Amino acid sequence: MQVHILASGSTGNAALVELGGKKILIDAGISARRIERGLAGVGIHAADLDGVLITHEHSDHVRGIQVFTKKFRVPVYARPATWAGIPGYEQIPGVCRQELGEALDIGPVKIVPFPTSHDANDPIGFCLHYKHLKWVLATDLGEITNMTAEALAYADLVILESNHDPEMLRNGPYPAFLKQRIRSRQGHLSNHEAGQILSQIARRPLMQVFLAHLSQQNNHPELAEKTVADILRRNGCGVGEDIILRRTYPDRTSSLVF
Repeated sequence: MQVHILASGSTGNAALVELGGKKILIDAGISARRIERGLAGVGIHAADLDGVLITHEHSDHVRGIQVFTKKFRVPVYARPATWAGIPGYEQIPGVCRQELGEALDIGPVKIVPFPTSHDANDPIGFCLHYKHLKWVLATDLGEITNMTAEALAYADLVILESNHDPEMLRNGPYPAFLKQRIRSRQGHLSNHEAGQILSQIARRPLMQVFLAHLSQQNNHPELAEKTVADILRRNGCGVGEDIILRRTYPDRTSSLVF
């Protein structure tokens, strides 16, 4: 079993998970060349992927999908409204375009999407179940809804958005309308909000957490980790014992191999 966050941030997102012998890419928001190179760097040939899951149609999650599917003919699963929102989706080989319903089985891995609060057509996160394990990807979250909190509960591993520091956002270079979008209920989760939900959800004895989708303008990996860790400690959670926090980056891979 392994997880490799090939890229994570406002400029592009792609994560490789391997469970039950199945290799699944979640999002393809970097170039096909970078995806191929990133996979090769962790010993995986792109043609050996068993599927690609798409959370929503924004470019930082689908940028490489057209070229990637033309080259490797890997099945891609997305909501119908998401497909409709991907520019030039008609150019993606028809055999690769698969509609994602309420659940999907890729071999022994059961994938259950859940709705998220974001300004996209039909944005979703994913719960991946294999035997007794539950892995969750939850990014691009304007807020933590009851369904998102339920998805995160009792997860063994989480890829969770920790997008921005509110002070950095407030004092940063973005125009007012963009700052408001990020702060809105259909925007992005702050470091503080990520820490709060991790401190509140029901947990198993150990949870691995990748802090993901960090803004390069309004956050730093060190700051995200410190903020989340401080909140967890204040709420009686043993950081490094109950929850292990892991950083992600826009330009290099973060990995965990079991």
